[in-house]
Amino acid sequence: MLNKKIANNIPLKYHILFWLLYFTFNVVRWGSYFNDYWYSLKSNLVEFPIHIIVVYINVYYLIPKFILRRKYKTYIAWLLGILILVYLVRTGLNYLLVTKEIWPEAEEAGKFLETNHLIAVILGELYVLAFVTAIQLLIDWPIELRRNEDLAKLQLSTELKFLRTQIQPHFFFNTLNNLYALTLQKSDDAPRLVIKLSDIMQYVLYEVNSSKANLLEEINHINNYIDIEQIRFKDRIDSELDITGDIEDVQVPPLLFLSFIENCFKHGLKGNDNIKINMSFEILNKHYLEFKLSNTFNPEVVQENNHGIGIANTKRRLNLLFSNDYVLETDILDDTYNIYLKIPIQ
Repeated sequence: MLNKKIANNIPLKYHILFWLLYFTFNVVRWGSYFNDYWYSLKSNLVEFPIHIIVVYINVYYLIPKFILRRKYKTYIAWLLGILILVYLVRTGLNYLLVTKEIWPEAEEAGKFLETNHLIAVILGELYVLAFVTAIQLLIDWPIELRRNEDLAKLQLSTELKFLRTQIQPHFFFNTLNNLYALTLQKSDDAPRLVIKLSDIMQYVLYEVNSSKANLLEEINHINNYIDIEQIRFKDRIDSELDITGDIEDVQVPPLLFLSFIENCFKHGLKGNDNIKINMSFEILNKHYLEFKLSNTFNPEVVQENNHGIGIANTKRRLNLLFSNDYVLETDILDDTYNIYLKIPIQ
């Protein structure tokens, strides 16, 4: 696949133009050097087809098959074999079609398979091979780099979407448990919970489809969730929200804060009669959003492992979205569980 991809990077007409220019340059250069343009033309007509074949074998077969797979010894063995074959074919064709002298460029007549002649032919072929391959790779490298970056972005986007879709069933499962509890109690609040749940479902399933969501909508979504919990637990919940700075146009990853809020109720009510939640959003220098959350917590209660995905999911999303450009800290102080999150905003 890779060699086919590379081959399509440069249109055929540019390949032909390059070789014509290179051939013309070589004929003029060596014709001027030896003052024999006819010999230079004939020898280059013999040698250039060989150059072209060897270059394309190297670029479109040897490099993808061996270099890119780190089979360096195999590549060298193939290259040495090809260079020896080039020497035999090139020398033979020159002898048959151009001149009966094995090495007319040398001061003294050369001999077939003579060391100096063998080295000169191989070095000449390596020069052409390295020169043209370097040009090809210089052109292909940025294209392949962009392609790899696009693949990385696609992979990132796919994983982020997967992580986000995990949140939806996780959240609805917990909320339906709440609804089930109210129906068992034959509570008159069950219809209100259904309405709240319907609003949240509409937001999660239909309105949050991009990689960014409006912070105000996210906060409204969080308030709906807290209202659902208050319907179930009534006076046991005391919640406060503080907003500092202009957040009207702030965009954040959708459903990012929900897992933290869920955790407040998941663990905060265990071993406690009441739960107090303090939550704040603050804009720092128009570049960062600071999120703080604290809730009452009983550290003596052993937390059950119910294989929740919320917090682990959130941490993974933060790493994918912001790399090292974020801060997430958690601590327990006396009977309070604290979360601090700072993320860049656009």
